[in-house]
Amino acid sequence: MIGKLALSAALLCGVALPGHAQTLGLRLILVGDSTMAPRSGYGNALCHSLDKLACLNLARGGRSSKSYHAEGLWANVLTLLREGGHRDLVLIQFGHNDMPGKPGRSTDLATEFGPNLAAYVQELRALGAHPVLLTPLTRRTFAQGELQNDLRPWAEATLRVASTLEVPVIDLNALSAAAVQALGQAEADTLAMAPPQFDRTHLGSKGAALFAEQVLQALLALHPELRPALTTSP
Repeated sequence: MIGKLALSAALLCGVALPGHAQTLGLRLILVGDSTMAPRSGYGNALCHSLDKLACLNLARGGRSSKSYHAEGLWANVLTLLREGGHRDLVLIQFGHNDMPGKPGRSTDLATEFGPNLAAYVQELRALGAHPVLLTPLTRRTFAQGELQNDLRPWAEATLRVASTLEVPVIDLNALSAAAVQALGQAEADTLAMAPPQFDRTHLGSKGAALFAEQVLQALLALHPELRPALTTSP
């Protein structure tokens, strides 16, 4: 009953579920902030790229590595995992709301952010799930023609956790920053949500498609067994 309630709550929060039954015995679970979440991030576009895979987008806007746990959202993820019956891959991406200046969400980069990610990894492994860490998606603000990638320190902290715990990692921060720098400010602005929601952090459909493809290709390199789940095989 608890598991069913948790899944129902997750669905109300914007989970994306592909229409086909999972045929590979695999399930993909997305954990993170608004840049991954439904409606404002790339997570649903990623799910839609995998037609034969159950894909749950449990990312939530405004959450940090601390508040996602404190609000009980992480407990819902663990409940789903305990139900069993799947081989679970769990993608974890935080950083945006861990930055200073966000009461109740900010974490200390040196002493909290890395340990929070490490705890997630260890709890997943204890339940037999397979974690994949992602560094935070870049913001898209330029100064004098150069992208201001203020999230790189959080990306580096994520990479250190991945190295220490020998967990697979996708450096989405580096991938997305390179793509945005190549686009330039004007074209990068077309990746945003349409006005009046426009900002240089969250994603419209064009941005979601671009960064979902980056994550997809990196994920396939780490887990080639996912290739049969592609909606359209490359």
